[in-house]
Amino acid sequence: MHAAPSVTYPVGRSAFAARLQAALGLLGLAAAGAWAWQSPSFGWRQALAFGGVLACAALAFTSWRRSPAGHLRWDGEAWQWEEGASSTPGRPETALDLQSAMLLRWRPQAGRALWLWVERASDASHWDALRRAVYSRASASIPAFPESGKAPPTAGQPPAAEQ
Repeated sequence: MHAAPSVTYPVGRSAFAARLQAALGLLGLAAAGAWAWQSPSFGWRQALAFGGVLACAALAFTSWRRSPAGHLRWDGEAWQWEEGASSTPGRPETALDLQSAMLLRWRPQAGRALWLWVERASDASHWDALRRAVYSRASASIPAFPESGKAPPTAGQPPAAEQ
């Protein structure tokens, strides 16, 4: 098996994430509006629902505006998150893969995790290389047997607990 190729990929504010958050906010407002419309009278509960939806939308917008911007770099052996002049070693974990957009959780060796939206539109020519690198097992050692130390059952035989 060949290792994934080296790749440096730009990360910034995601247009996809903005559209997703806007759609969810509008859906929340529609649900609160439908509830208020079918209620006999508009009361504090409906006002609280609208306030909650608007607060969540404001929080989502603030989170999107503060999205980390930098470069995710795979050199064939290790990952780096480059933000400005600093470089942090770590590894990405795929949280959501939508083929043309991915939500990655950046796990640095030290410090707090970051959530990164990466999109094909940011650099279409390197998108496939990034996906190969993210899913590559080149840097992770995979044990030959489960942690129990027992060899896996051979084909056609049930596990020991079922015998």
